[in-house]
Amino acid sequence: MLLTFGGSGQALAQQVGNLPLVQAVVKTTTAVTAPVAAATSVASDSDTALAQRAGWPLYALVDRFSAGAPLTDEANCIAVAVYHEARGESLEGQLAVAKVIMNRAASGKYPASWCSVVKQPWQFSFVHRGQFPSVDQGSESWRKALGVTRLAVANAVQSIPTDCLWYHADYVAPSWGRRLTRVDKIGAHIFYRA
Repeated sequence: MLLTFGGSGQALAQQVGNLPLVQAVVKTTTAVTAPVAAATSVASDSDTALAQRAGWPLYALVDRFSAGAPLTDEANCIAVAVYHEARGESLEGQLAVAKVIMNRAASGKYPASWCSVVKQPWQFSFVHRGQFPSVDQGSESWRKALGVTRLAVANAVQSIPTDCLWYHADYVAPSWGRRLTRVDKIGAHIFYRA
């Protein structure tokens, strides 16, 4: 793969255009484990991982993967959470929010599906009685949430550790935060592990 740095975003998108990662992430299925397993096996030695190691910035990868086939229902729940919880944050912060959801589902301490994690009562402030508010699907924020979600599901970009299950905004101080180990602060969110 030939990488050039600088130039237009269109040229960058053309260079990354044939990466197999997107197809693995967006295969339609109702089970959470199928897209995760498929995406993980592709991402472990994917062109995307190679592109990132070669210096591709996260914004370029998010831009490339913001378009494509529709997400699965489960991955869509992550995208909606990223949109509502972190759309004002950096792409690194948005990716970390997506990974917390995935980490929770894999932990055995929370529901096993991504949608169940997001809809669990009292966990995400934007969810009201198990329902999501609307999303402006024509917005740049939604486009970024889609790209971040595809990269998170494919495990194509390094982010927070797999035992990081909690976060909160830095302008609140929940009592549970004192019982946990702080992992990182990304933008306005502080991330924790047990």
